[in-house]
Amino acid sequence: MKHPILFLGLLIVAYFSDSQAENAFSHYWEEHIGLPKPPDWLIAKTSPLSLDQLTVFMKLMEKNELAFHLHSFCKQANVACSTNALVKKMTYSTTFPSIVSLNDLKRTYEGLPKETPLSIASQGGLLFFRESVVKEGNFMLIPDLRDPVSYNSFLPRSLASKIPFSFSRIVELKKLFGVVDDSNMDEYIQDTLKICEKSCIQGEQCTCATSAEDLIDFVVEKLGHHVGIWSTENVEGSYENVTIGAMNLIYGNLSEPPVLCHSQPFPFQVYFCHILQKVEVYAVDIHARKKVNHAIMACHYDTSTWNPNHLAFKLLGFGPGLIEVCHWINKNGVVWTKTLV
Repeated sequence: MKHPILFLGLLIVAYFSDSQAENAFSHYWEEHIGLPKPPDWLIAKTSPLSLDQLTVFMKLMEKNELAFHLHSFCKQANVACSTNALVKKMTYSTTFPSIVSLNDLKRTYEGLPKETPLSIASQGGLLFFRESVVKEGNFMLIPDLRDPVSYNSFLPRSLASKIPFSFSRIVELKKLFGVVDDSNMDEYIQDTLKICEKSCIQGEQCTCATSAEDLIDFVVEKLGHHVGIWSTENVEGSYENVTIGAMNLIYGNLSEPPVLCHSQPFPFQVYFCHILQKVEVYAVDIHARKKVNHAIMACHYDTSTWNPNHLAFKLLGFGPGLIEVCHWINKNGVVWTKTLV
């Protein structure tokens, strides 16, 4: 049953929502993080919903009537609903190839015999690599640094906690966001839920943060209030054979590993965050055709507990514990490091 009065209320409060939501997030940040303010890109991920809008949508969800106001909800909350949302809102350069899911890449590699040399040129760059190949002046093929759903916002924690974020309730979840079977978003949802519901490997601490507050709480719990925050500047260099520029170690404390958070494709912003032992973090200048990209690279020096079938070992030809494994932090990914008080 539709509620015209509730819908009218959403239109009335929409004008006031952005600054109110941003101020609420900034206040939460100031209470928990020992930095003056959040980075601009993280502020942009803040839910634009005002408290009044949130109240209205919470009531609609409790009555199982949110689907009747799906268009308004998706627009006001800045989340991805329906199959077409990705196509309409994607803002990356059209010169890039279509985004390929990680599962599709895995299937490509896993279908090859172990003795087959891998041609990275046809795959657009290595997802995992050795530290030794990243040296100033070297050429390197960079993989896709894009986030498939780059534009979406977090939901407020009170609303995100009501979302059926579970593979056992995936039918309900897809109906809530108007996602059809076998669409790109359907695949993204399935992949993200599988990642978020799997067990952490030995020695790993992991979680999926479905709200900005959850993200901050996990970081503070593991690292404390005084942290540094690092992210790749843009997607330039994707699919290019770039020249590696300056390379700086920005975090090398192997006894206190950083928190790595990877943006997961989902209707609203979700981060898979984890801590693995013995990780160093580098800032690397990637000299792409159009501009220099200041990228973040993480190198794992203890791979002894990793799955022997991990894609990194398939690509690099070694097993767990025998080599270090490095990878780029994609756009919208973030690395949190502990700082001295």
